[in-house]
Amino acid sequence: MHSKKQTSIKYYVGIDVGSASVRAALVDEFGTVVAHAEQPIQIWEPQPDHYEQSSADIWAACCTVTKKVVCGVDASWIRGVGFDATCSLVVMDKQFQPLAVNSEGQTHRNVIMWMDHRAVSQVDRINATQHRVLSYVGGVMSVEMQPPKLLWIKENLKESCWEKAGYFFDLPDFLSWKATGVTARSLCTLVCKWTYTSDGGWDDSFWKIIGLEDLVKDKYEKIGNHVLSPGESVGKGLTPEAAKDLGLPEGIAVAASLIDAHAGGLGVIGADVKGHNLPCENQPITSRVALICGTSSCHMGVSETPIFVPGVWGPYFSAMVPGLWLNEGGQSATGKLIEHVVRGHVAFPELQSRAAASAQSIYTYLNSHLDLIKKSLPVGFLTVDLHVWPDFHGNRSPLTDLTLKGMVVGLTLSRGLDELALIYLATIQAIALGTRHILETMQAAGHRINTVFLCGGLSKNPLFVQMHADITGKPVVLSKEVESVLVGAAILGACASGDFASIQEAMAKMGKIGRVVQPNHEHKRFYDKKYEVFLKLVEHQREYRSIMNSS
Repeated sequence: MHSKKQTSIKYYVGIDVGSASVRAALVDEFGTVVAHAEQPIQIWEPQPDHYEQSSADIWAACCTVTKKVVCGVDASWIRGVGFDATCSLVVMDKQFQPLAVNSEGQTHRNVIMWMDHRAVSQVDRINATQHRVLSYVGGVMSVEMQPPKLLWIKENLKESCWEKAGYFFDLPDFLSWKATGVTARSLCTLVCKWTYTSDGGWDDSFWKIIGLEDLVKDKYEKIGNHVLSPGESVGKGLTPEAAKDLGLPEGIAVAASLIDAHAGGLGVIGADVKGHNLPCENQPITSRVALICGTSSCHMGVSETPIFVPGVWGPYFSAMVPGLWLNEGGQSATGKLIEHVVRGHVAFPELQSRAAASAQSIYTYLNSHLDLIKKSLPVGFLTVDLHVWPDFHGNRSPLTDLTLKGMVVGLTLSRGLDELALIYLATIQAIALGTRHILETMQAAGHRINTVFLCGGLSKNPLFVQMHADITGKPVVLSKEVESVLVGAAILGACASGDFASIQEAMAKMGKIGRVVQPNHEHKRFYDKKYEVFLKLVEHQREYRSIMNSS
């Protein structure tokens, strides 16, 4: 353990706050995860479309997992800490105490989650302004961004929350503040979720026109007037209090943070691909898209010049990779949708018992069951008469229509395990068809994407990966480390420590390719037809809505 070779290795801690859990990893300078820990965090759903969390609960979980991954490691080998998190809204008073974001006055519930859709009327009014800043979010702001949530708080919790608020943080920025005591914000969060622009900063006219002129008066102190690039060192590193909480030495470098999906992108998109016979070899990084798949999915494409893609967020300058413009597509429910469909099926108890009896996860069992029932057909062809439109939680990209609903066409009276396996397959295909829809929209606007780099929890499911390769027609690259988001967070810590000259250098050294999944081009005609049906589904939904809403 204490050989010269090992003592020369440098380590970094990556901390990732997802929707339902906090994870930490100890990552070495070569991008290898040497220790990993996870801790669940609580979600409250007091009413439909309202999702809340506790910043105290989240920080406590960060401390628990970090102490676990650094246990037994010589602290002098740990050089930096990086955080990423969901783009949830944290509200604190002027003394940095939590404020309730609910009418019940539950102050510990001071976080409005990213997937909270309470601010629908507010975002509709914001979009009706057609303000110029909206051109940087695909022309239409999402209800998942922060301005509509801030407006909701002002209109619904004015006395109890809005007037008492001292600081509104994006969750990644809350974490770097908690670690360092510095209220600086990351360029990533402000540009992607708050309408800040890297060249012009805040636009006073936007905040005034939407009714949040209060934020302009104090020179944006409540939402951030000190901005750092991701990976930049924050303050003087860990404070004594935070160091004690996390089990790390005081003063270790802390990086300006990233949104979780962007950390995943950082962990995979810059990897060295030599020798893998990929179309992106010897091509600029702009030929790649990072697809981060968990509860939801994000599609990250970069370009050297700004590309405005209808219905896709961005272009954001330096929001993920310094010096490059970022476009971000997304699907609001992917892992969550698969879970919803599978667990809600009448045959789910049978699936559970069979999977348990064979010591397999439910998804591994379903994949095996599909192989059993396919007979001579390719697995994907089993859904020739079963089609899903996956927007059970609205469409984020490229249609930016929060009101769209999920659809299933081709149901029968059958209730068994075969039918559960088929609807599971059709749901995965629908998610992959949604990805194809997003990528085709990005390419029509000027992106030149030929390779998909996939990470996140769903990358562990081989059926999910193969369907994305077959349906998009592009090779899918899986990283050597499944926990690419944590590697991305650790890359931030590595940059903050000064051990790498740039994020790009750290990405190339710490991002490693694992497996490449090629598309089966013999199946192209079938999936082209599925895609044609897929696009017809949303046409029909809009058509029947028009009929029902006509006078």
